[in-house]
Amino acid sequence: MTREQQENGTTEASTPEGEAEPINDGPEGRLGPLDGELEAHPFPATGSELIDALGGCEIETQEGTESLEEVLSTIDDQRYDSADDARSRILGLIRR
Repeated sequence: MTREQQENGTTEASTPEGEAEPINDGPEGRLGPLDGELEAHPFPATGSELIDALGGCEIETQEGTESLEEVLSTIDDQRYDSADDARSRILGLIRR
């Protein structure tokens, strides 16, 4: 693994066609389409604001699929300073 790969949390793996493909070992990418929505959302933001804007987004959990609203509903007054902050909390709540 190169220093750049260590710093940005990626490595390269071969696809069946032999092309290099990045693998993301960091928390980004674990929430599917919600990751992009979080990156596009303005921060800081509260759980209530995230629910209002993104509450219908579906998240794969160990028990199946839940909406962001279901995941954040018990802590809707918490403040998140960045997409990474919100992502980490969401991942902790769904135990991924």
